Amino acid sequence: MSSLEEVVIVATIAGCTTGIGALPLLLTDRISHRVYDGSLGLAAGIMVGAAVFALVLPGLELGSPLEVTVGLLAGGGFLLAVNAVLPHLHLLFRGERVEGTKQTFDPAGELPSAEGDGDLEALGDDVDDLRRAALVGGAVTIHNVPEGLAVGIAFASGETALGLAIATAIAVQNVPDGFAMAVPAVRAGVSAPRTLLYTTLSGGVPEPIAAAVGFSLVAVVSGLFPLAAGFAAGAMIAVVFRELVPSSHGHGYADTATATFVLGFAVMLIVDTVLAV
Repeated sequence: MSSLEEVVIVATIAGCTTGIGALPLLLTDRISHRVYDGSLGLAAGIMVGAAVFALVLPGLELGSPLEVTVGLLAGGGFLLAVNAVLPHLHLLFRGERVEGTKQTFDPAGELPSAEGDGDLEALGDDVDDLRRAALVGGAVTIHNVPEGLAVGIAFASGETALGLAIATAIAVQNVPDGFAMAVPAVRAGVSAPRTLLYTTLSGGVPEPIAAAVGFSLVAVVSGLFPLAAGFAAGAMIAVVFRELVPSSHGHGYADTATATFVLGFAVMLIVDTVLAV
């Protein structure tokens, strides 16, 4: 079995690949909505593929369908509960969206309506940069924690190849994910170097912490892998359908997002086939 230190290093590397997605913004900020939606679809496809091939299937091999199913439901429910309770701010291609409050928002991801539903004014006119940064950090944490858990849980199963497969999948998925985060940040006036730094840290900080937690739990509690794998998979799938899919549709490029979703799923199939032995 891999050591905790090795797992943290691998998860940190996988998490920091979010910064690669911001590199195109160092050259230009002219990014089309088609490319943006396509990147979200690609990230979603890889996440679903990772959940299925690197978590659900190994969980079924090492445990019962009931254990994996309970984990799936618990993971999805946990993600939705945290999403509803923790106030956080999503940076979108057009405008912003506050969640985790009683405010409503436009599900199409467009600019807030004239009534101000879902924008920063709903939290008060005196929202400062620190508060805004904390809200963005909440969204990043919700998104990246399930990925870190997945990496740690996979390594804790004792199958190094499985851990490398899902870490590779997360690293690949983090590139379009980082791009999707960087585009609205640059459009909001954040400098390209700062965007690169923040985007890199958005994955490089929460993912290794979550990986350490997932690894420690499964390594200490014997037989927990099927349940834990289902939990991580459920949370990842919930992120896809709660955040990525809605954000990539409704702007006229649903076909592009769908095509890249399938491509991402195929990429994860190849990654799992090559690395998992």
